[in-house]
Amino acid sequence: MRFHIITLFPDMIRAVLSESIIGRGEKKGYINIEYYQLRDYSDNKHRTVDDTVYGGGMGMLLTAMPIYSCHKAICKKIDNIVGDGVLDVPPTKSRTVYMSPKGSVLTQKKSEELSKYTDLIILCGHYEGIDERIIDEVVDEEISIGDYILTGGELPCAILVDCVARLIDGVLSDPECHEKESISSGLLEYPQYTKPFEFMGREVPEVLISGHHANIERWRKEQSIILTFKRRPDLFKIWLEKNLDSLDKNDMKFLKENNLL
Repeated sequence: MRFHIITLFPDMIRAVLSESIIGRGEKKGYINIEYYQLRDYSDNKHRTVDDTVYGGGMGMLLTAMPIYSCHKAICKKIDNIVGDGVLDVPPTKSRTVYMSPKGSVLTQKKSEELSKYTDLIILCGHYEGIDERIIDEVVDEEISIGDYILTGGELPCAILVDCVARLIDGVLSDPECHEKESISSGLLEYPQYTKPFEFMGREVPEVLISGHHANIERWRKEQSIILTFKRRPDLFKIWLEKNLDSLDKNDMKFLKENNLL
């Protein structure tokens, strides 16, 4: 999968995504991340990309033309990837996302949807945002990472790339790493422990050192259910409605005994 990031601060995002799992995934070729300095597409000698807002107001707005020119160059590059004698290259399927507090909130489901594309173009706003006409012209959807305001779209962009990239085959060592973890399963993740067995008077639950794998799996599932019920009742309700007809008798017994139904 290829990520194309339009930003005024490429080094800010690169510093995050070049490290750890995502960085290793790129080095191994499972994903490709390209950064586009918006100022390189300015149409004036001063390389300015912002201007005052019509109607008045505080701050500056990113102008449409540099973004349009950059986006057009990226689309041309994407179109040229397939061909030139290159074999086994899948047909391109791209989507353009604008990181914006006005967008729909990022979810695991949305990350999974975006991971199906071959190319993801991500536009990072700054200052007071961008000219609305460029949103109308090139943006497929706006995405937010939460109900709060940041100084720019660079940090949200890094979060989006991390969420999507880890779903690409090869980036994580095993697909189960994301298939069975918190949120993906519909439930929050169960508590986990490592050595030492006792810390500050608190011991690891005995079931986890029993060696009885069925009991361990049962304990983990029950802990996930309890945690989700207590901390994210919204998620618990969705999980219960989706899975109620398929729960086994042990699940039903546990739910009833803990007044979760």
